[in-house]
Amino acid sequence: MPEVRLHDGSTIEIEVTGTGPTLLLPVNPRPVEGPQADEMRKYGVDPALGQSLIKGLSDTFRVVAFNYEGQVLSAPKPETLTPANIVSDLLAVADSVGADRFAYYGYSWLALIGLQLATRTDRLSALIMGGFPPLDGPYKEMLRVTTATYEIACAPQAEPQQDDDEWSSVALSQDQTRQFVTLYEALQSFDDRAAQPQITCPRLCFVGSADEIHYGPKWAMCL
Repeated sequence: MPEVRLHDGSTIEIEVTGTGPTLLLPVNPRPVEGPQADEMRKYGVDPALGQSLIKGLSDTFRVVAFNYEGQVLSAPKPETLTPANIVSDLLAVADSVGADRFAYYGYSWLALIGLQLATRTDRLSALIMGGFPPLDGPYKEMLRVTTATYEIACAPQAEPQQDDDEWSSVALSQDQTRQFVTLYEALQSFDDRAAQPQITCPRLCFVGSADEIHYGPKWAMCL
């Protein structure tokens, strides 16, 4: 697979499938297997979602798939995972396939980054956001959550409790968690309502009907 160099000097593999207008798709093109897949299914997550999206879209689009979330977890960027640097990474991916214009789809924090991308470049032909609101986004709340996650990662690890929440089994390092604090710190002054006139491409946003996260008792001191 071709590789693209990112802002911190690390590289990411990209997979290009289909023909037509270019769509940047920051998903894992390979299905997750084994115990991790079983854990994902417990919370309603499809371990083969990336592959399903690629198959479903590549008959109409030239899909450029790249596992950006997996890359930042395997090569953490604790001090440099800022909106500007992530946008530069996405543009580097687009440049690598010769896409002057392209659509972008992202879910959760990758949808948030799509909004940043739309305000920082005029190259977007369409923006699709899932699982994160384009208006009145929870930037302050997410800073609290990511800061709490970082503090938990820095603390001595205790044995999981029976009543722990879905995040208890996710063992992330200090650098992995710190990079998301860096991201949300940089977004505290972002006004998503004021940014809307800057977005001139077609756009679509969708969310779940019951998109809620329940935190276990160990989070009580952090949130």
